[in-house]
Amino acid sequence: MSDRDYDASHSCARAPIVLPPSGGRAYPMGRISAIFKADTFETGHAYSISEWWLEPDTQGPGPHSHPEDDVFFVIEGTMSILVDETWTDAPTGSFVLVPGGTTHDFENRTAKRAGVLNFSPAVFEPEMKGIAEWFAEHPPGSTQGSRSVG
Repeated sequence: MSDRDYDASHSCARAPIVLPPSGGRAYPMGRISAIFKADTFETGHAYSISEWWLEPDTQGPGPHSHPEDDVFFVIEGTMSILVDETWTDAPTGSFVLVPGGTTHDFENRTAKRAGVLNFSPAVFEPEMKGIAEWFAEHPPGSTQGSRSVG
């Protein structure tokens, strides 16, 4: 079979995904949890969509950057989001696009649980085992400065 004879619509067809609220693959990490809605095989290795939930008064992953853009849409509560050197309190319905290479972070500085829908143009879920193990060894701290004990 030549490349010209290859018809991706028949041999690599992907099924639609319909998930109920809270549906997906869960990765509990103490005061942080992630639920992957689509990644790797579901997206043809093109992008990742996940929810990230932080309990009240919980630090996020810490300032970091990566080559890919990161998109956040606040789905519940108010998430504080760092972009470069500026923190912004983003209430429900807020949208934040962080260009690739830009330092960013997120945390929940409120007394209520907060969540964001995250979109990345790179597959992400294969890294979750290592990320969950890291959080098991380094539980997220309090935004008030005290360290959480898992």
